[in-house]
Amino acid sequence: MPTMTQFLSHATLPELIGVVGFCLYVTNYTMLTLRRITNSDVQYYIMNVAAAGCVLIGLSAHFNLAAAMVQAFWIAISVIGIALRLIERSRAPKFGHRAVST
Repeated sequence: MPTMTQFLSHATLPELIGVVGFCLYVTNYTMLTLRRITNSDVQYYIMNVAAAGCVLIGLSAHFNLAAAMVQAFWIAISVIGIALRLIERSRAPKFGHRAVST
């Protein structure tokens, strides 16, 4: 079995980008678990899209349909998450404006 050094010295660019995607996934999930970010932060979903995109690029070196489908799902659901958070943000009361009660 090759060592990490051997892998990195012989890895193709798509493989290295795939490894970056893995690092983004585990960093994002670790930050969520440690409460450094929340799932209401748009950044959480942006990082998921970036991670999935990188892993998809990595799959171009050694394609796997099931893995590609998982990454496509993560991109789709994360884009929905971004859209929902942005809609929520646009509907939130603006600073300095009072709600009018009737």
